[in-house]
This record gives sequence, structure tokens and C-alpha cells, in this order.
Amino acid sequence: MRWGIAGYGWVARDHMAPGIGAAGGRVTAIADPSPAARARAEARGIEAFDSVEAMASAGACDLVYVATPNDAHAGPVLAAVGAGLPVLCEKPVAASLAEAELMAAGVEAAGVLYGTAFDQRHHPAHRAMAEAIGSGAIGRPIGVRIVYACWVDPLWTPDGDAHDNWRADPARAGGGAVIDLALHGLDLAQRVLGEPVDALSIVLQQRIHDYAVDDGGMLMGRTASGVLFQSHVAYNCAEVLPRRRLEVLGEHGMIVATDTMGQTAGGTLVRRCGRSGEEQPIAFDADTSPFAAQAAAFMAAARGDAHDFSVHRDLSLMRVFDRAYREAIACR
Repeated sequence: MRWGIAGYGWVARDHMAPGIGAAGGRVTAIADPSPAARARAEARGIEAFDSVEAMASAGACDLVYVATPNDAHAGPVLAAVGAGLPVLCEKPVAASLAEAELMAAGVEAAGVLYGTAFDQRHHPAHRAMAEAIGSGAIGRPIGVRIVYACWVDPLWTPDGDAHDNWRADPARAGGGAVIDLALHGLDLAQRVLGEPVDALSIVLQQRIHDYAVDDGGMLMGRTASGVLFQSHVAYNCAEVLPRRRLEVLGEHGMIVATDTMGQTAGGTLVRRCGRSGEEQPIAFDADTSPFAAQAAAFMAAARGDAHDFSVHRDLSLMRVFDRAYREAIACR
């Protein structure tokens, strides 16, 4: 299937595009207002446009992946679904809840397939974790604990020449480390538990970096059935330190995923017995990246296969998050 990409930046270029190729698709077009981005695409033999409308009118793609800054999601998404093209949009749904509500209404009116790119729910290790928990491997879940951190300073840029760190711009990103990283964990908890976190509180941190948004945060919550949720996310953690860990504690044991949260394949997944303390590895596909798995799942959904992409679920998560985030900002 032919993919068009709206917003040909670092994540789209270096992670999603290779993932699409690994999943059997082709990136045939991009839409980006930046002449430099269009030049990069054309150098790789990809047709380049300055808007999704132009890309869609040219019939240059069958699917659209939106990877623009958070405040620029609505235009490309609504243009794509308006043209009848299935669209996979980077998380968060939007920089604000109001814009997310607008997008969801447009998607529903168009009746076109939409997915939010929570790539972590597609990581083979996380799929294996969900299956193990669902089969009773650790008994009833008790709590989810996440550490998901990285280093993003004020001048951070993946391209080295642009110095356009929009992730630290409150208007373009909608926040800082928390809106960028925490939603992955909230969605992932829902994926492995089979139910969402519906009560949530957040504490924000502005400690290391000199910019207008949070550089860290701690989240605490609970699902309707009583599973506890805790997540530490950060832009102020050195990359060489242990910083990617997902634990699910159950009444009979624990499952731990290490170095699975992120853009790359691999990591480790183990179950520790609650009686003996013995650890056993849980097998999973360590060669497929979450982006490749996500691309494969979305293409299958576009072909009509059963899927779990849901604009309503993602909007519900955004509502829970937005309420807690606004309260955290007010208390900062």
C-alpha cells in the first residue's frame, strides 16, 4: 500500500518510513511546507507536496501518516479523511482537547479509518505481555509501574542544523515531557490490562532545563477495577542511564519489560514467580520494531481486517489526561 506522510521530520523519516517499508508498504509521497523537508524526500525518490490537499488531489497515496507538530494535526487529518484516505496520526491526538474533539467529530462524520499512533501498543514485547496477563500468568493485576525518560534540552534537535525544538514550545506541543511521553504509558496500561486508567493525577517538574514547559512529571492513577498506575516521565534523564521500564505486578507474580518502550525493536521480557522468585523469559519477536508492527496493523485495518484502532478510545484517554494535566498546571 502507498503511504503519504504529512510532516517529514525525524520520527517520520528515520522511524516510521523504515517501519512502513519493513511492513511491506511504500512511502510514495510527503506533504510538508518546509522546502528543506521536501528536498530530503525528493532526494530519496519520494514525490513531495506542500499540503495534504495537494497530495490527495494528485492521488499519490492510499494512506496518510501525520507527524506534524502537535498543534498542526487537525488540518492534515481532516484533509485526509475528507479525501477518503485512512489516516494514522501521531500522539497526542492534538495539542489541546478542543482540537482533539474537533478532529474526532470530523473523523466520525467522514466515516474513514483513523488511528492514533500509539506505537508502543504494537511492540511485540507489549503484545506478548498483554497475552500473558490475559491468560492469568500473574493472576489478578495489582499495579502498573512505568519509567519512560530521555534527554531533551532547549537546543535539542535530531537533525543537528535546524534548532527547532517544538517539543519545548507550549503552543506547538501543548506541554512538555508529560504530554509527549505520558500518554504512551497510559495507552499501554490500557492495552496490557484491557481497561483504561479512569482516575488520574499528575505532578509536574521544571527542574533542569530552561524552557517554558515541564521537563518531568509523575502520574498516579487507578482503573475502574482497582489496578493502580504509576508513571515517571522525563526530558531530564541522561540517555546512558536506565530509563525505559514497564512492570505489571500481579497477585502471583510480576512481568517486567526492559528497554522496550521506545522506537527500536528488542528489549527483554521476563516473568518473576511470586512464590519462588524464579525468573523466566517470555518469548517475543525481537526483530520487529513498534513502527513496523504499527504500520502492518494499520494496513491490515485499511484492508478491512479486524483491528483495535479507535478514535473514541483515544479521545476518552485525552479527556482523562487533559483534566489531570490542567489541574497539575494550576497547582504548579
